[in-house]
Amino acid sequence: MCTAMQLIRQEDRAGRYHLIYSAPAAGIAASAAHRFEIEPALTGAEYVDWCVAFCARHDVGIFVPGWEASRISAAAERFAAVGTRVMAVGSSDVLNLLRNKAAFYATVDLPLAAPPETIPFTTLTQFDAAHTVLRAKHPRLCVKPSKSVYGLGFAVLDEARSCAQILLAGDQYQMGLADFRAGLAGLDEFRTMLLMEYLDGTEYSVDCVGDDGRLVCAVPRRKSEKPGAGQVIDPQPVILAAVAKLTADYRLNGMFNVQFREQGGALRLLEINPRMSGGIGMACMAGPVLPHIALAGFDRGFDKVEVPPLRAGIRVAEWSQPVQLPMLEQP
Repeated sequence: MCTAMQLIRQEDRAGRYHLIYSAPAAGIAASAAHRFEIEPALTGAEYVDWCVAFCARHDVGIFVPGWEASRISAAAERFAAVGTRVMAVGSSDVLNLLRNKAAFYATVDLPLAAPPETIPFTTLTQFDAAHTVLRAKHPRLCVKPSKSVYGLGFAVLDEARSCAQILLAGDQYQMGLADFRAGLAGLDEFRTMLLMEYLDGTEYSVDCVGDDGRLVCAVPRRKSEKPGAGQVIDPQPVILAAVAKLTADYRLNGMFNVQFREQGGALRLLEINPRMSGGIGMACMAGPVLPHIALAGFDRGFDKVEVPPLRAGIRVAEWSQPVQLPMLEQP
């Protein structure tokens, strides 16, 4: 969010937009906004009530939700009543669907880039049955929670080594199959997990801007497995066609990110993230300043916003630098 606000302010040469950012704590993003306010520790309907009152109090014209986005999308009419338009990635139903990968995969119709073959499980018995089916088709399998972010809970199942051997070898995102089964055996039931074919090819992250089901702009980044090699802006036609269809199928809007990975030379869909990615700054090096395009297009209409052509083939990367943060308020 910090990078997105910096990009908007740099591109907004006419000073059209005044950015207000709220969060439970004053982190680094607070310094990128024109104004920052602490959010109370609220969830659910109480948080939505607070957001409506906040927008009314500050005369907010456009609200881009992060926390409780599906509830806020569902309450768009309440925000409209106080003069605020909600720039949500999708309807409440779509946002809930995208958070549940098992349910989402079941709805995907994308021959260009089909999702990995996946079976959900909530017990050891279900896992064993799913493993028998998928292992007969695919040489490597992986697991991940049906609801998760940032890759938390993802692991490739290693059939030869224990978790201790994997740890001592320093290998990330891997887990011993026998140890995993032993762990499941100690649980009667658990949250829905996914057993999936493992896709071992090149990964692509595509930062997108949509206009209520129409793809306005997409910047695909091809990732490298070599440390420090950066990423390449790679707008392959098959990727652009796939994200255009997903945008239309789910009536996506505003800023979102789509993840793909190759398997056997074929493109496969991993997920749609209903938010901008952490690599949005790298994507904008390709020309289009996506956060500003999304905001200005939603505000004034995309026919009034220029979308520059992509600088295809360039290599991009990120680097960090130290900053001083505002002092925390004392309790």
